[in-house]
Amino acid sequence: MKILITGGGGFVGARLARQLLARGQLAGRPIQRLVLADQVAPPAALLADPRVEARVGKLLTQCDALRGEDVDAVFHLASAVSGECEADFELGMSSNLDSTRALLDALRARQQAGAAPTRVVFSSSIAVFGPDPAYPFPPIVGDDTLPTPQTSYGTQKLICEHLIADYTRKGFIDGRAARLVTVTVRPGRPNGAASSFFSGIIREPLAGQEGILPVDLDVQHPVGTVQRMVDGLIAVFEASREAFVGRSAITLPGLNVTVREMLDALEAVAGPAVRARVRAQRDERIAGIVANWPRGVVTPRAQALGLKADASFEDIIREYIADCRADNPAALAGLG
Repeated sequence: MKILITGGGGFVGARLARQLLARGQLAGRPIQRLVLADQVAPPAALLADPRVEARVGKLLTQCDALRGEDVDAVFHLASAVSGECEADFELGMSSNLDSTRALLDALRARQQAGAAPTRVVFSSSIAVFGPDPAYPFPPIVGDDTLPTPQTSYGTQKLICEHLIADYTRKGFIDGRAARLVTVTVRPGRPNGAASSFFSGIIREPLAGQEGILPVDLDVQHPVGTVQRMVDGLIAVFEASREAFVGRSAITLPGLNVTVREMLDALEAVAGPAVRARVRAQRDERIAGIVANWPRGVVTPRAQALGLKADASFEDIIREYIADCRADNPAALAGLG
């Protein structure tokens, strides 16, 4: 089996790649080749595996080559993030919508040339949900909640969900869209996502640095570890069409938690001195974006596939600490 991961050099993409290589198979078929396409090179440890091939550059310019390529599976994770898309409309349209259309058309050309439809898992987002004056916005959303996104990023993700569904209806691909909750705790530096602070208020204090909180303590949001999201993407890929149920997007489980509960968990795991490194500094732009996001999710379809949310935010922090101790102990410089 040959697998393509777009966004394969990123945090989620690299973790997905490592898990697939460790498994050695996907849907019962051995993995012979794993292509990681991204604007940045994947981690060196991945490139050391002879099954891995890196393709560095914009996805939009790489898609034509796929028309004649034997690709059995695609995980489409490449995306500009929420804050970037809101600040730069053209970037979001090119990176999220145009690139997805080009990828799907390349896979359609393969199918029309006689290849079997490629199975595609698209990484969407709960940013497709938002309040609209015409429809009450429930605090807890599910797969049956009407998506009315309030950001360019959410709109682009929703359009791509519909493209995936229609290309599947036409038989060009076998597509599934999975809506990810906010992944935390992300290692490394903050990115341009409006949700970046959900990691920053944990990651920076554990590193001995100040973490900036741009929203109120009572903000509630569904979150999950990268491991839960990777498990979800693989489960969605391996599910039969009957088990996936229809063509509409599926929401992956998340832990519905307030910022206050996150900081309480940080104190319980790392102590009051670490929590004290979080400083409230309201950012109206970030607060305005987050105010239009769901406060929680319910996920019966994902649970029917055997997927579950993290049990507690303390568990999420402990998993991040364990990952850091294995990969980058220096990231915990502020942990006593």
